[in-house]
Amino acid sequence: MALNTLITGSLHPPPPGAPARTQSRALVLMGGGARTAYQVGVLRALGRLLAQHGHPAGTFPFQVLLGTSAGALNATCLASEALGGLAAFDALAGFWQRLQSAQVYRLDSPRWTWPKLLTAGLTLMRQVRRHRALLDTLPLVDTLHRALRLEQIEAALRDGALDALAVTASSYTTGEHWTFYQTRPEAPVPPWRRPGRRAGAQPIGIEHLMASSAIPFLFPAVPLWVDGHKEFFGDGSMRQLSPLSPAIQLGARQILVIGVGQPQRAGWGGGGPGDDPTAGTIAGHALASVFHDTLQADVEQAQRVSATLTQLPPGLGHLLPYRPVEVLAVQPSVSLDELALKHVHALPAAARRTLVGLGALDTHRGATGSAAALASYLLFEPPFVNALIACGEHDALARRDELLAFFDTRPS
Repeated sequence: MALNTLITGSLHPPPPGAPARTQSRALVLMGGGARTAYQVGVLRALGRLLAQHGHPAGTFPFQVLLGTSAGALNATCLASEALGGLAAFDALAGFWQRLQSAQVYRLDSPRWTWPKLLTAGLTLMRQVRRHRALLDTLPLVDTLHRALRLEQIEAALRDGALDALAVTASSYTTGEHWTFYQTRPEAPVPPWRRPGRRAGAQPIGIEHLMASSAIPFLFPAVPLWVDGHKEFFGDGSMRQLSPLSPAIQLGARQILVIGVGQPQRAGWGGGGPGDDPTAGTIAGHALASVFHDTLQADVEQAQRVSATLTQLPPGLGHLLPYRPVEVLAVQPSVSLDELALKHVHALPAAARRTLVGLGALDTHRGATGSAAALASYLLFEPPFVNALIACGEHDALARRDELLAFFDTRPS
């Protein structure tokens, strides 16, 4: 987060005739595969807290929604339900509670053989030839078409329930990180470009969600049209250097960001200090690096810059084209790797056999933590999903006063 982001965001006033927001509030949802069910619990608890303290049930509490990877699926689902106000959070929870891995990806492997390296290698080679990745994600395309009412997003923007919806993706073609956004018709936002980052207005569709959530190696790249030509995109968490910046560019003055990272993961569950890393250790570490490395640093920098701006003398502060942004970040209070370990057995049999055959789900030699870290991204099964939702609800209630203060709602 750079100071120029806070400046640039304040230099895009709404067009004449467009209704102005006195305090535009954004929800930023980070990526993490199945782990993003944690966000559902936080939001469901938040919705109930707001309802208990006088927030109108029919009014959606955020004006800007921004999502990355599986967080983009959550943001888009909320946008499609925003006209229902706080009920959107329960609708999102219902989507996740009906979800299973078979509705997200498919991996075909022989059922008649024990997990072995050769069998696993042949299975993945066949998958890559067919689908250009280790997993077939056509089930997710079908699931999203059935579950999302994309036409309601345009209605929510047109009626003023939302100001903007945005999702992020990373271009394999150019290496640039893209934000695709859809705004109210009467309040368009000009495209912007920063070193390594670009943004453009496009109606958000299933193809944008598939691109944003295309976990490298696991899910296939997705083609999107930008600047009149086709580029191939993968997970928006890759090269995401400034996850809060698009929300500010889209007019946010307050940002609630929900991540699924855990700074303590490196100290939990691996093998002994002298053990070689397993394939699961390496894969889990790589995915953790893709999904979680930049959020905390960006939040801290945004808070530091904003705090500096608020301390300027009043006369000077009014003359400068800067504006502070309030940021509240929520992340899991417990290790999601440890939580996933309890549910590794719920992985679909084909995925479990293949990953065990590769050594990526090695539960021996003290490597259970690495097995769980990898599985946590792929465990779209009710036991793990419900545990994540419960964890999110617990964390939201534990930070009840902070959340209510963020919405200027105090306990009675």
